[in-house]
Amino acid sequence: MQAAPGGTETLVLPTVEAMLARLLDDSTTLVAVFDEHDILRRSNRAYREAYHVDDGEEILWADIMRRNHAHGRGAIIDADDIEAWLVTALSRRGKLASRSFEVDLVDGRWLWMCETVLENGWSLAIASDVTNLKAGERELRQLTDKAIREAQTDSLTGISNRRYMMLVLDRLLASPAGNPPDSICLIDIDHFKSINDRHGHEVGDEVLVDFSRRMRNAVRPSDTFGRIGGEEFMLVFPGLGHAEAERVLARILRKIRNHAYVGRGVEVFYTVSAGLVERRRSDDARSIYGRADQALYDAKQGGRDRIQVAA
Repeated sequence: MQAAPGGTETLVLPTVEAMLARLLDDSTTLVAVFDEHDILRRSNRAYREAYHVDDGEEILWADIMRRNHAHGRGAIIDADDIEAWLVTALSRRGKLASRSFEVDLVDGRWLWMCETVLENGWSLAIASDVTNLKAGERELRQLTDKAIREAQTDSLTGISNRRYMMLVLDRLLASPAGNPPDSICLIDIDHFKSINDRHGHEVGDEVLVDFSRRMRNAVRPSDTFGRIGGEEFMLVFPGLGHAEAERVLARILRKIRNHAYVGRGVEVFYTVSAGLVERRRSDDARSIYGRADQALYDAKQGGRDRIQVAA
């Protein structure tokens, strides 16, 4: 109760925001909000207990997975190499406006996770406990999820494959062009054939994996990076004009140029060329890809180890 003017008492009602916060925290449905850098900004009790996050803790989603994997808790991650698993997981995370999938927890629960991603990169994760679903339904759903993941993942590098990259590109172009507009980039490892000829195809494959991991760690969570085929890759920059995208790429090219791949008893320095194009309102997947491909060709003809921005 609160004293009102004149000495009477009035009832102070809780705000809608306060009630919403209480309802969310008491709900058995898992709820979490991540920012554009994929840092956890808000979560309810159910999510914190399932993923072993402290109240008020702000932490990268990838670090939640690393920490829980090390302690054998949280989501079941069927992989010995957590970093390789993260490469694959991050190649899909936050790239579509919405997606749903199943998560198995170490404590025996099964969750149905739904993710919603805003155009600015913030995301909402909501998960329901589906442990009591019939075993046959759950098995069918798991097999479907697995088939979709395998169909969208490059088997060598663990990142997105051509099929998934074209899906992302088609969905991006189906949405209205923003300001700044989107950009896409095609990237090719320079003189890759000579790496295979000199060191063998196993080293060549590991250079592809090395490059994929470096790129995955260098781009924004909202960017989508994948292997188109051979030594060619695609990078999609939603909401990033070509000037800013070029600055990002230039920083990445410097790091690649100055750090060798080391493995199998050899040290391999390599460079990459990039063709960058900014989206036009009239673009479809074929036209924007064609302009990026021409820009990549021009970058290679211009001496390699460089970025060519399409006119």
